[in-house]
Amino acid sequence: MTDDRVRMERDERSGVARITLDNVERKNAYDPEMRRQLGAHLEELAYDDDTKVVILRGEGGVFSTWADMNNAYAWYGDASKEGDSNGAKARRPSQRRRLLVDRQTFDFYQFFLGYPKVTVAEVAGFALGGGLELALMADIAVVADDTKLGMPATRFLGPALGSLHLFFHRLGPVLARRLLLTGDTIEAHEIAHLGVFTEVVEADAVTDRAGWWAEKASRMPADGIVLAKEAFRLIEQVTAYQGEQVLSPLLHAYGTNLQFGEGEFNFVKARAEHGTKEAFALRDAHFEVPEP
Repeated sequence: MTDDRVRMERDERSGVARITLDNVERKNAYDPEMRRQLGAHLEELAYDDDTKVVILRGEGGVFSTWADMNNAYAWYGDASKEGDSNGAKARRPSQRRRLLVDRQTFDFYQFFLGYPKVTVAEVAGFALGGGLELALMADIAVVADDTKLGMPATRFLGPALGSLHLFFHRLGPVLARRLLLTGDTIEAHEIAHLGVFTEVVEADAVTDRAGWWAEKASRMPADGIVLAKEAFRLIEQVTAYQGEQVLSPLLHAYGTNLQFGEGEFNFVKARAEHGTKEAFALRDAHFEVPEP
């Protein structure tokens, strides 16, 4: 069964395919079903010899805001919602379930990172959490200058989230620490000078520029692309990502099982007591520190 919130189009003439996240009402946040559909489209295109380039984009001028926090534990399946017939409180996901599911999740990101086609990210609006990771993993990323970037989930679950090797390698240690230790959200123009992305452009130019880069890359021989991608992956594994396949899911699984002390913000508890919208407002208020 396909998920219509993730669409795929391909142009056999040019060798360029497009995958569009279309969950506009949730700012293209994606849930496990959407991630599986995205993975299925990527796998299909990986085996398509007529496809050389894949553009990843979001509908409605938004790339992706990552996981839908209406159900903070949706990633871990129904076990997080189970209770007994007497109305006992639902159990939190076990550590073993967290680790198994997080390994599956990071397998998807690692597949995208080592993808055998040229990947182009067309990024606008928001690129948060996993959305930021996808933008950083793409071979070519065209980003609107007002795009909001960050890992705000660190304000829920602490700084040991996401692909840490990726953040330190692509963002650099100073910026990576800032985003992970504060949960700050920044705009792309603030880091344009760092060369993190291929291009940072005005918002109305993103689609055309992404298409232009895709067409340029599609002129390359298909076998040359895959050989280059494997060479790039080997070099990065040796110089930057060694141990990432073990470390990232392990830290994420443990990081989602934090104990919160007095005065520390607990998003899951706040969401249960006040609802998702109010929980976000309480989160922002907790982390608001006036500059001196």
